[in-house]
Amino acid sequence: MGFCSPVCKTLRRGKYFVLLVLSLSVLAWITTFSGETVKSVSTDSASTQIIAKGDGLRDKFNSWTAAPNRVNPTPQKVKCPQESPLLQGARKLSFESSLKLKDVETENKAVTEGVYEPSDCIARQSVAILIPHRSRERHLLYFLHHLHPFLQRQQLHYAIYVIQQSGDATFNRAKLLNVGYLEALKDYSWECFIFHDVDLIPENDHNLYVCDQHPKHLVVGRNATGYKLHYKGYFGGVTAMTKDQFFQVNGFSNTYWGWGGEDDDLRIRVELQKMKIIRPAAAVARYTMVFHKRDSGNEINKDRMRLLGRTPKVWRKDGLNSCSYKTLSVDRLPLYVNITVDIGKP
Repeated sequence: MGFCSPVCKTLRRGKYFVLLVLSLSVLAWITTFSGETVKSVSTDSASTQIIAKGDGLRDKFNSWTAAPNRVNPTPQKVKCPQESPLLQGARKLSFESSLKLKDVETENKAVTEGVYEPSDCIARQSVAILIPHRSRERHLLYFLHHLHPFLQRQQLHYAIYVIQQSGDATFNRAKLLNVGYLEALKDYSWECFIFHDVDLIPENDHNLYVCDQHPKHLVVGRNATGYKLHYKGYFGGVTAMTKDQFFQVNGFSNTYWGWGGEDDDLRIRVELQKMKIIRPAAAVARYTMVFHKRDSGNEINKDRMRLLGRTPKVWRKDGLNSCSYKTLSVDRLPLYVNITVDIGKP
């Protein structure tokens, strides 16, 4: 029969105790491991949800950080150079009877509603070309054909405005140019204005259509005058003035109905403001005049000398600030903005 001494009993109890402690330790370890696993799974699930929501932003970020030396796909434009590299100098002009408006539109796809901007640089000036007009469609076609590429080679931001006088009253070139200035400024704050007859075509693109510190007369010579200045004080045909210069002289007079006098009136206004008139070199400022008979309704203004004598007294109240007219339509055609107006009668 078995017999166990007190010592034996003590050892046996110790053995059971050790087994119990080991069992409890294993159980505790299993419990802890299971909890961490559940916690890990939960955390991973939440992370997955967050990543899923942020995938779009992450992809955009990665697309930029993946290539640290990546070049910006739309680099900032720089200013166009002082002298355009596209200038060609004097060119022989042609006036083909077969020319059609569609031909000119096809040649100038970069022009939208009469407006052009260089695609590769920022133009140094924004220029509005103003053309007083009535019943000169063929002249206008030749003008557009030559002037659009001429201006584009100068890398200008520009727009062409044709101001049509409605009705059959005597033509008033000066008032139409005042209207053009006022209407063009509703589109954009143009820095420079070119007041341009439709029958004068520039021959040399070094004759820059930009404004200067003083009013600029661009027609030094034309074929009709043997390429010599028409007369010493001549300030007609094509002139360039900044927005502020033209405002300072109160624009043109509105009282010159018929041909002649309005350009001399503008010159007097410029001189009264202590401005001087500048001109490009004679070899550059050459124009071809497209010959035509004098238009009906644009007869010589026999009253022009009397009006010129009054200019120093009336210029402050006769001009932009007194230019009344009614706008009949504004048509934004592919190559120019056509503004038709009723300017009244003499």
